[in-house]
Amino acid sequence: MTQKAKIFYRNRLAGYLERYEAGYRFSYEKAYLRHAEARPVSLTIPLSEYSYTSRILFPFFDGLIPEGWLLNIARQNLNLKETDRFELLVTLCKDTIGAVTVVPDGEDADE
Repeated sequence: MTQKAKIFYRNRLAGYLERYEAGYRFSYEKAYLRHAEARPVSLTIPLSEYSYTSRILFPFFDGLIPEGWLLNIARQNLNLKETDRFELLVTLCKDTIGAVTVVPDGEDADE
């Protein structure tokens, strides 16, 4: 079972975050790496042509998920499990206040 999300940095497709049996993988998009203004999505995930892997959701992405009352409202209204951090990330982080946006694979950032 692999689930995939597009990661945008300042409205430019920066890479893909995938959840698979062994954990998570983040890979920068090759076209993004070639762009003169490419910046890392996080200081903990520097620009690289190689994929990053982790057994847990990368702390940077986990930190994008809302907390407190906002998370409770979203969970109740959307029937989300608090323990499924990937689902929370993909469902709730399409419109963040920062430069990074998370969009389910198959959707565009402006949908």
